[in-house]
Formats: sequence, C-alpha cells, structure tokens
Amino acid sequence: MNENKILKAYEMAKERYAVIGVDTDKAVAELEKQQISLHCWQTDDVGGFENDGSLTGGIQTTGNYPGKARNIEEVRADLEFVKTLLAGNHRVNLHEIYGDFGGKFVDRDQVEVKHFQSWIDWAKANNFKLDFNSTSFSHPKSGDLSLANPDKGIRDFWIEHTIRCRRIADAMGKVQDDPCIMNIWVHDGQKDFTVNRRKYREILTESLDEILKEDMPGMKSCVEAKLFGIGLESYTVGSMDFFEGYCATRKVIYTLDTGHYEPTENVADKVSALLLYVPELMLHVSRPVRWDSDHVTIMNDMTLEFFKELVRSDGLHRAHVGLDYFDASINRIGAYIIGTRATQKCILSALLEPLAKLREYEAEGKGFQKLALLEEAKTLPFGAVFDYFNYKNNVPVGAEFIPAIEKYEKEVTSKR
Repeated sequence: MNENKILKAYEMAKERYAVIGVDTDKAVAELEKQQISLHCWQTDDVGGFENDGSLTGGIQTTGNYPGKARNIEEVRADLEFVKTLLAGNHRVNLHEIYGDFGGKFVDRDQVEVKHFQSWIDWAKANNFKLDFNSTSFSHPKSGDLSLANPDKGIRDFWIEHTIRCRRIADAMGKVQDDPCIMNIWVHDGQKDFTVNRRKYREILTESLDEILKEDMPGMKSCVEAKLFGIGLESYTVGSMDFFEGYCATRKVIYTLDTGHYEPTENVADKVSALLLYVPELMLHVSRPVRWDSDHVTIMNDMTLEFFKELVRSDGLHRAHVGLDYFDASINRIGAYIIGTRATQKCILSALLEPLAKLREYEAEGKGFQKLALLEEAKTLPFGAVFDYFNYKNNVPVGAEFIPAIEKYEKEVTSKR
C-alpha cells in the first residue's frame, strides 16, 4: 500500500477522532504494548508430540487442510513466520503435550522442566515469551473425570501432573523475567443425569487447593470454566458458577473463553462482574458458531463488545489475552493472522471510543447524547488508524499479508 496514502489517511483520521476527544497516537501506542498469546495448537490441530493417538476429552478438530506441522521444528518455523506478519511483541502458549520429549514417551506425571528447555531457549532467541497449559485430555487416564475423580489413584496422577506443569511455568517465567500464565482446564463431567453434583465439585476443590498451595513467583495460575463437553453434555464439574466462587475466594485468575458459553449469552457483561472479585482475567478469544466450535476469531459484534467492555471497565491492564481456536479447514497460518489481527482490531476499536465524554453523558443522564455519540463513533475512520498501526510496525498493511502466506504455503507447508 502506498506510504503517502497511509499517512495522509491517518492524519485525516487523527483529526476526526480529535474532534470527539480521542488521541489516536495514544491508542496506537497502547495497542503496541498489548501482547497476544499465540496458541501453538493451531499449527498441528492439537496433536502435540506425546503420541499419535486421536483426541479425546471433548476436543475435536475438523478439516484436513494440507500442510499441518508434523514435529517441533515445523511448529516453531510456523510461529516464527507468523511473527513476521504481526505488529507487536507477542507470546506463545504451549500445552504440556508439546514438550521436547526426544522421541521417548514421558507420562504426564513425570514431565519436567528439562522437557521444555529447548522451548525456553527458542523463545528467548526469537523474542517470544511463553505461557503454558496442563493437559488433561487424550490420555488413558482421562476418562470422564480427572481432578474430580473419586478414584484416588487417577486423581493423584492428575494432581501430580498439574503441579509439575506449574513448576515448568514457574521456570519459564523466571527465565523470561515476566510471569508465565498457566491455564488449568479439565473436561470433567458426565453424559447423562448426575445426582452427586456436589460431591465431584468438592473433590475438584480439594484437588485445586492441593495444586495451588505451592508458592511459585515466576508464574500465575488461572482456571477455565466450560459449559459442557462432547460426550459430557449433562453435567460439567468446572462450570462458570463453580469457578466464579473458587476464583473469588482463592484470589485466582479467572479464564474467560468466549467459546464456552451459550452463543446468545453476552459474554462481555461477565467482565465487569468478575473484575470486582478476581485479581485478573485470562481471555481466550474464540468464535463459537454452534457452541464451542472454535472458529477463527473475526471482528464480530461479540468480540468487539468483549474488548469494549474490558476497556470501559478499566480492565485492560488486569487481563491477559490469548487465542484459542483450531481450524483445520483453512490455511493454518492464515488462521493465525486473521484471528490475531481481528483481536487487535477489536482492542484498537475499544481504545478509540470517546470514553470520557460517554461517561460524562451517562453520569448526567443525557441518554440521547450518549447514544448519538456511540452511533457517530461507529463510522469514524477506524481502518486508517489500524493501517497506520501496521505500517508503523513494518508489517503488511491491509490484505498484503495474503500473498506472503500464499508464498509460504507454496515454498514450505505444501511440501509437508
């Protein structure tokens, strides 16, 4: 895109926004600081390097687009290429099954920091910071219940796994001098009517308390709620209401996954409520089409309102943003770029709201003026500001990333 046109359009946009009291330079600078955690599992459809088994525990990837990463080197190569097309310094989010196991089977209650040392070294060399996840699915001991399992042997296995994952995250955070955010999500539930709902939640509470009792300054733990899982439709142990109470009483970070709620729910409304009681939020940005279908994130109403509410609640500095979808039906690199840029667009749009004036109108009971300004803001030249953001950071502007991804597919992923 022509440099002069980008700059001219930005200057015009800057003037338009200034009229309503918005500083576009400040918004761009704020967006540049916003890190997004790129989910490694988009590269290989949540396969990992533990074994070649199929996914279980409510995890399902659809599609078979050619070129998925087959090993740790290809996952890293894809992430390195993705980095060249995105403005800002972002993070990489790893699941435990993506460890560097050297071709040997390492059971999940035996995983150690050494299995992720090469990831730590790679991240440092490529100016990435790492986040982490325990992995409770796709294992012979997964079943319907893991941390909520009445069987002490199975429960202890998953407790040990999750404690070890926290220690790995702690090591990552200490090396990168920035806390590694480790997410704990378990699929636990039952397919049909459940009469002992409280029992399983008591067990899950005890398990989580055991896991989280060790102080680890290099990492922060967060726990993720879910609506239901495939094959576990009737009862979810770690539901939203369960984790609301747990995080509020234990002062643990709450993970809001936008795909884990009813498609008609206003997930944005949960932001301000949760921020009153939990220390921080972890945001997993996804796009549900029919429940948790994990479509590629786009700039739709749900995601836009999600980030607007975060900014309106003064919560951007108390939130960690990550992506969580796995689309195997389209070019996987393209899925990364679309989703990350869509998330950035939503954050920028939220930062460009004339929030001070809107709050003033609301406080004074001027409903007409507030609604009018909200409507006028919708047609301001937001796109020119986003183009400038990418231009300023020396990455493709507009649709220029499409031929770059097509070239990478032709030269790299199509040969896999």
